[in-house]
Amino acid sequence: MLTSERKALIQQVLRQEGRLVAKEFSQKLGLSEDTIRRDLRELAGEGLLQRVHGGALPASPAIADFGSREQLGSSVKAKLGQAAAQMIQPGQIVFVDGGTTNVQLARHLPCDLKAIIVTHSPSIAVELVRHPSVEVELIGGRLFKHSIVAVGTTSAEAISRIRADLFFMGATGVHPDTGITTGDREEAAIKRLIARQSAETIVLATPDKLGAASPYQIMPLTDVGTLVTVSGLADELLLPLKSSGVALLEV
Repeated sequence: MLTSERKALIQQVLRQEGRLVAKEFSQKLGLSEDTIRRDLRELAGEGLLQRVHGGALPASPAIADFGSREQLGSSVKAKLGQAAAQMIQPGQIVFVDGGTTNVQLARHLPCDLKAIIVTHSPSIAVELVRHPSVEVELIGGRLFKHSIVAVGTTSAEAISRIRADLFFMGATGVHPDTGITTGDREEAAIKRLIARQSAETIVLATPDKLGAASPYQIMPLTDVGTLVTVSGLADELLLPLKSSGVALLEV
């Protein structure tokens, strides 16, 4: 079997089964495990999968620039954002992470909502200008352009002084084994810090992020208060998540 054929088969297995175990796959093909691991390294280098101990998982597709991501699945993101906006109660202090789905949350907040929204995302802050009764606290720091959020020590210091009722977290991967993941180490650290400062963490996940993984873990699924996704998804996608014990809200 040619290298290109093996790599195509690897990607097919990941699409169909959601994971690949290197030892089992090598035995099935009658090849050395080292050969398969080399294929996995090369595919991971191309961003086509996420390597994990013993094999690989599907890579998160959320790697495009912010503008491109905003156009993808906009109706689904709007649905998630609308559902999330209804979870905020008057008088609460709420931390809203960056990301295109959370932009939809900001757009769907009730016009008369009186609450404090804390964010390290300029995009979210601009959306909230339209809400006269919402007080906005914008966290500064170094701008991570991929997600349009502030990161770094300046951000961390400000976040550590805030206690929030809710944290709406953005992520690029949601998987029962790797948990909630993202593609940048520093951004993952900031998200963990915000979660520690919040009474409850809520993750809004479009279907393409379920069963996918990115390089840096933010937290295990058991640390998430509620995982919100759309209804009507296949059982094989949802059952592993439900088995992890996370509270799943389908909207």
